[in-house]
Amino acid sequence: MYQVRVKRHFDAAHALRGYSGKCEALHGHRYQVVVCLEADELDEMGLAYDFTALKEALQPIIERFDHAYLNELPPFNELNPSSENIARLIYEELEESVEGARLSAVEVWESPDAWVTYSAASG
Repeated sequence: MYQVRVKRHFDAAHALRGYSGKCEALHGHRYQVVVCLEADELDEMGLAYDFTALKEALQPIIERFDHAYLNELPPFNELNPSSENIARLIYEELEESVEGARLSAVEVWESPDAWVTYSAASG
């Protein structure tokens, strides 16, 4: 099995509603998003999935979050904008866009040492 991964980032602010601690206050992150696809076979060119196509599918999903206050954007105006919820949203929206491979996982890093992974096994 082949795994294809791309990484993108966006900068955004959020506040975790109901959190007891400093993350309840408005703060920001440079979120790193890593997407992993899996394929059993290569295409006629020898690719499991085109990196460019995967980046193009991911970009409009995360672009709307860039330099935004997540708490004001649907669905985060009602759903807490945690990394877990961001990862699941990206997964669900991206899953509709990729063909010829299986979306395996979406990672959302909010710092170099803290991240969450949402995968098909999660759902």
